[in-house]
Amino acid sequence: MTNETKETMKEDLMNKDEDDAMRTVELKIEGMTCEHCARSVTKALNGVDGVERAEVDYVGGRGTIRLRGGTGVTAALKAVEGAGYRAEEASGTPGVAPLADTPVAADPRPGSGNDVGPVGGSDVDLLVIGSGSAGMAAAIRGAELGRSVVVVESGTLGGTCVNVGCIPSKNLIAAADHLHRARAGSPGIATCDPKVDWREVVETKRTLVDHLRQAKYQDVLDAYPEIGLVRGRARFVEGGGIEVDGERVRTERVVIATGTSPWMTSIPGLDEVEPLNSATAMELDEVPKSLVILGAGAVGLELGQTFARFGSRVTVLEMMPEILPEEDSSAAEALRTALEDEGIEIHIGARTTRVERKGGGVLLEVEMAGRTRTFRAERLLVATGRRANTAELGLEEAGVETDDKGFVRVDAGMRTNAPSVFAAGEVAGLPGFVYVAAAAGRVAASNALEGGSEELDLRAVPRVVFTSPQLAAVGLNEKEAAAEGLLTEVGTLELPHLPRAAVEHTEAGWVRVVAESGSGRILGLQAVAPNAAELLGSATLAIRKGLTVEDVVETLHPYLTWVEGFKLAAQTVSQDVSKLSCCA
Repeated sequence: MTNETKETMKEDLMNKDEDDAMRTVELKIEGMTCEHCARSVTKALNGVDGVERAEVDYVGGRGTIRLRGGTGVTAALKAVEGAGYRAEEASGTPGVAPLADTPVAADPRPGSGNDVGPVGGSDVDLLVIGSGSAGMAAAIRGAELGRSVVVVESGTLGGTCVNVGCIPSKNLIAAADHLHRARAGSPGIATCDPKVDWREVVETKRTLVDHLRQAKYQDVLDAYPEIGLVRGRARFVEGGGIEVDGERVRTERVVIATGTSPWMTSIPGLDEVEPLNSATAMELDEVPKSLVILGAGAVGLELGQTFARFGSRVTVLEMMPEILPEEDSSAAEALRTALEDEGIEIHIGARTTRVERKGGGVLLEVEMAGRTRTFRAERLLVATGRRANTAELGLEEAGVETDDKGFVRVDAGMRTNAPSVFAAGEVAGLPGFVYVAAAAGRVAASNALEGGSEELDLRAVPRVVFTSPQLAAVGLNEKEAAAEGLLTEVGTLELPHLPRAAVEHTEAGWVRVVAESGSGRILGLQAVAPNAAELLGSATLAIRKGLTVEDVVETLHPYLTWVEGFKLAAQTVSQDVSKLSCCA
């Protein structure tokens, strides 16, 4: 579809004849990521002559306007665009969205069936539900194979990572780290207490998100003429077909890439205290004076340290017997010590039994070590996991199997049990990392369109907790290797023996390499250190390619870098690095 055709369709939609009577119009609005966005759009719409009332929901990407008789929607659409967002009338031509989007219509030919499956003469070769990392990767792979692809998105373009996940959270973490360093000072530098405008920090984060959503999602889609973007909700219907906002669509294959959403655990009284989740916490107008966080996983700890550094008194409650229960216990304990040294209060084995609003804040009753304790805070953040976004997809109509949490069951090739239906990313229960989602999306699209047998390789999945210090890991730790019947040799490098750490006056932390006894094959790496994440690229490659300790030690690593820690840790398997010169 040419750009001229798209613009003509958009113009036709915006210039529809209007009824003379008072009427309500539904709008689809692209680009909103937070309550601030919704307020900006609402203000713009309420300023349009003829708009009696406007209500906007950023989560659903929707708006409702009440128009006086004879008033058209064109001015309202332009007002939204003037505020920095994109809009269209939801009741307009099905599937039409502004600028780069392509409509999808049902094939009207008799007997076509419009069913999901290998039917001749379909409208598109691949329908991708969701525009996050997995969906984008699947769509791009389809375009690379020369096939027609349509991406259906019911919310904000880009999914979790760019809008409410990786990008905004790491931006706030970086801002908090700069603030912490400035306040703490460095050796030889006087301590200072800079003034911080939290709202300015949040606005900077929003600007970054808007830029990356445009550059890495909208502009990328625009670059592929094979890919169309449709605004609406996709749903499997009786007989296995697919509809987008009620309009039947014909397609050869489907990739489900709808991702996940924060999950609120079931605690009496929780709904009454307006708990924050990982997305809404990053949109607060003010930093709470005190904050209780349920969950000591990566998200809970990252946001906990961020808010603590911005001035909150933070308490973290974890129901399991240790923080980061899926990580090496010694690494988790080292990180816990570092966080507690900053004043963050952490309790393990803590089960919250009741929540209530008390004195303008939140009161929690918590069972710990056989007795009940109470915790109070201004706000409560729940970071206890995520659930699959599958409830409204109608998967039962297509016979697609899910587990008890709604995650789609797939094999290593991203195939579901239903022919022609694939799934990728977090919705398929895969590790919740953007790079895993992207790899899965490519595998799903390749197998869907070429009938191949490609499998997603999850032998070495790197993972990082972006606290300070960072906790980074890939492959097996000692206990995991033993559980697989492997004998191991371990080398642990204390940071004082890493030249880069020495020049930065950083001594707390370590890097550990786990290798197979006899062969020397690298099995895993764990690290607790500033910039520990920078070690993972080399370590992941070594594990995937079956490299040995000797291979790593004999490879030249640049001096005075963090990645040199990988080599030195490998050397400690058989050598005492304290007896080596700094460059040896």
